Amino acid sequence: MKSKRIFITIFSVAAFAVGCKPTDSPPPANNPPSPQLDQVKKETREALQATKAYAYAQKAEFVESMKIELAALDKEIEALAVKVENSSAATKEEAKAKLQALRVRTAGLNKELDGVKDATEATWEDVKAGFKKGYDEAKDAFNQARQWLSDKIEPSSGQ
Repeated sequence: MKSKRIFITIFSVAAFAVGCKPTDSPPPANNPPSPQLDQVKKETREALQATKAYAYAQKAEFVESMKIELAALDKEIEALAVKVENSSAATKEEAKAKLQALRVRTAGLNKELDGVKDATEATWEDVKAGFKKGYDEAKDAFNQARQWLSDKIEPSSGQ
């Protein structure tokens, strides 16, 4: 996303530089901006709007992709729950609380994903970034819970 914006900016600057004709004398300091400069500014604004519109057009693909990611995370949580059932009573009690917290978090992300669907072009980038951050945090929490459970189960199974 940022690379597209950078590309458009560089392209606009290059177009501006190529379009400028050198003069023998510098223009007076109190002259208004040239029509060329106004045109370049207009084209840059239009290119930026086109980039935003393209990103917004990708919203449906993002939502579908995140639905798949959340479904996969839910499956992983359920697989972890199966391992919990085969653990000691103390571990099982603590692990069930961790799993419940993960389920609540993913349910919240599913609701938030519905909000992502309703994002406008003006709010899209912020909504998308907020959802991604929440998803990344949920994925990290899952990985920590999986590691914690692995540490609890593995040592006891080796004894």
